[in-house]
Amino acid sequence: MEQQRPPGPLAGVRVVELAGIGPGPFAAMLLGDLGADVVRVDRPGGPALGIDPAHDVTNRNKRSVVVDLKSADGPALVLDLAARADVLLEGWRPGVAERLGVGPDTCLARNPALVYGRMTGWGQDGPLASAAGHDIGYLATAGTLGMIGPPDGPPAIPANLLGDYAGGALYLVVGVLAALHHARSSGQGQVVDAAIVDGVAHLGAMIWGMLGAGVWQDRRGVNLLDGGAPFYGVYETADGGYMAVGALEPRFYEEFTRLLGLDAGSDADSGAGADSGAGTDSGGDVPDRDDIARWGELRDRVAARFKARTRDEWTAVFEGGDACVAPVLSLREAARHPHLAARGTFTEVAGETQPAPAPRLSATPGTLRRPPASPGLHTAEVARDWDLPGLAPAGSNGPADPGAPHPADSDT
Repeated sequence: MEQQRPPGPLAGVRVVELAGIGPGPFAAMLLGDLGADVVRVDRPGGPALGIDPAHDVTNRNKRSVVVDLKSADGPALVLDLAARADVLLEGWRPGVAERLGVGPDTCLARNPALVYGRMTGWGQDGPLASAAGHDIGYLATAGTLGMIGPPDGPPAIPANLLGDYAGGALYLVVGVLAALHHARSSGQGQVVDAAIVDGVAHLGAMIWGMLGAGVWQDRRGVNLLDGGAPFYGVYETADGGYMAVGALEPRFYEEFTRLLGLDAGSDADSGAGADSGAGTDSGGDVPDRDDIARWGELRDRVAARFKARTRDEWTAVFEGGDACVAPVLSLREAARHPHLAARGTFTEVAGETQPAPAPRLSATPGTLRRPPASPGLHTAEVARDWDLPGLAPAGSNGPADPGAPHPADSDT
């Protein structure tokens, strides 16, 4: 008999996700990865961004129904779902859910223990609350974007990872889980106001402490952790690749300089890549890393050394040591990295490479149970499982095999 996989830690938790883009779907995916029964309420007409639903990884571990909230019975159907749910997530501008008849007051009246999670960029109040926006603008306003990039160039754009997902989705999940814990013990639900500007500002807590202590300058590219320090940055290699250096502590820095060949006693050419003919640095004394006035000179020396070999050659030199140096990999390269492959950090489902559920729990691991949900695919199934016959009128389409497990179901 096949061994029964343990349920995820959120098994039995019902989540309604009102379809949106960005951080809301990611937050719902994370809850689904951890075992929650996530029902995504899609709007008629398909996804807003037009991405093929089969490739939208943020819709995995969910079931989808289609409800037209502008129809006469649409709001009532969503309220029926909310009455049976533990959590509802929405990511619209403030006031939209209320105008559609599914705002928090209405939902909590139907289900006083409901956790109503709201995901926005600017938050539910304040002068910009109703303004349009995207990740880059929230980062800019929170002071976060201005910290990233070289001192003599424009700020660097961290895709939408830092705002939408780190400052947005993850804070929404933390708030929802905290509110769910409170609701389970008290029977009292509440509203979670998760704003990207709040989250990214909160992520900077340590930097704000350093700023207050006078050890962080309020400009980018000149500090210990923003690329200002020559021993914490990115360097180009001979083949146009890059190596990331994080040799902060003195003992790591000592190994870094030795392997890089910055001192006469270096054995950098005794290991892999020695046939490149790079030799050791012969530019005189190496500037003291604690002498900030000579950081520019030290950075130039380090950069020259890295330009002497390819990325793969330097990877071989530093591999297995404690110099805190790593190659900068592309997405596809990262999925093939031996360490990440050994841990199963990435997985492949139906030919689709994607991150495996995280974090890892020893007793109740997350699983991949369902592929990305196509809009409306699970209407009949959800109507049956949530006891909502009105959701699936006669003749509606359900899955060919309702409740069938994902063929690639896997633990993390």
